[in-house]
Amino acid sequence: MAARFIPLTCSGHTRPVVQLSFSQLQDEEDPNYLLVSSCKDGNPMLRDWTGDWIGTFIGHKGAVWSTKLSADTSKAATGSADFTAKVWDTYTGGVLHSFPHNHIVRTVSISPNASHLLTAGHEKKIRLFDLAKPDAEPSFLYKRDAGDAKVSHDGTIKSIVWDRARAMAVSCGDDKMVRWWDLRSQQETHSMSVPDPITSMELSVPMETLCLTAGKTVAFIPLEAPPSNTSALPTPTRSDVEPGPLHVLKLPYNCSSASIHPVWGDRFVSGSSDDPWVRVHGYQHGEEREMYKGHHGPVHCIEYSPDGEMYASGSEDGTIRLWQTTPGKAYGLWRAA
Repeated sequence: MAARFIPLTCSGHTRPVVQLSFSQLQDEEDPNYLLVSSCKDGNPMLRDWTGDWIGTFIGHKGAVWSTKLSADTSKAATGSADFTAKVWDTYTGGVLHSFPHNHIVRTVSISPNASHLLTAGHEKKIRLFDLAKPDAEPSFLYKRDAGDAKVSHDGTIKSIVWDRARAMAVSCGDDKMVRWWDLRSQQETHSMSVPDPITSMELSVPMETLCLTAGKTVAFIPLEAPPSNTSALPTPTRSDVEPGPLHVLKLPYNCSSASIHPVWGDRFVSGSSDDPWVRVHGYQHGEEREMYKGHHGPVHCIEYSPDGEMYASGSEDGTIRLWQTTPGKAYGLWRAA
C-alpha cells in the first residue's frame, strides 16, 4: 500500500455520484479545465480545476446518469431518469434545450462544436439531435440486424462517446456489445462482443482510446475501431507479450470504472463496486502500484484530469475525491510537501 495520502473532498451531493467527466484543457500553459458530476440526487454540479464549486444545474426531476461538456465548456448536456436529456448554458446555468424521451436516458455525448447531441438509455435506441433545430425530430441509429425491432442495442445502452477526430460514435450496452457508428451515413460499421456485462466505457481523448470495464476485465480499445476481423474482445494479453493497440487485462476484483493516464499512458486508475479503494495499475501488465482509501462506499466512477496531474473519483458515499498523481507536488490547492 502507498504512503498515507489524504485526497481533497468535494461535498455537495446528497446521493451516490455515478459519473464524472473532465473538460478538455482550455489553456496549454496553465491548468484550466472543468469537472462535471452526475448524481442520483438529480443535481449535476460544475467545478473548476481545483475542485471548487461553480454551480449546480437545477431542473431535472430524477437521477442524472450522465453529464458531458462541450469542447469549449460553454455548454453541458445531461441525461436523466426523468426521461429527458437537457442542454445547459454553463455560464448562466440555464436550460437551452430539453428533449423528452420514452424512458430513462443513461448516457449523452455532445459534438466537438456543440452542434449535435447523442442520447441513449433504457429505450435501447440512439438518438441524434441537431441543436440548431431543437424542435425537429431526431435521427435514429439502428444496428445492422435490427429488423423490425428498430433498436441500436438489445439491452440498455450504458455509454456513448463522440469521436472528435472523425464523424464517428461508439456505444456499449447491457447486450455485451460495443458498436461503432458512422454519423454521416448513420450506419453501424463494426461491432465487438464482450464476455461479461459492461459496467463503463469512457474516452481518453489524448490517447484516442476507449477504457472499457466488464466484470474483472479492463480493455483499452482503439477509438477508430479494432481490426475488422475482431468480432469479440480478445482474451487478456499475456504478460510476456508487448501490448498492442487493443490491450486487455484481468484484475483480481470487479472493476466499475477505469481511466488511462492522458500524457504518460503507462498507468491507469480504477474503482470497484466491491470496496471503497482507489487503485493505480501499470498499463502493460496490470500490476497494482498504489492503493488508497478515502471513500466510505463503493467507487462508481474515476477519471484522470486532462493534464494527468490528478484524478477524480465518485462514490456511493455521495462525495467526489481528488487525488494527486504525484503526491507532495504543488498543484491547485495542494502545497508542496
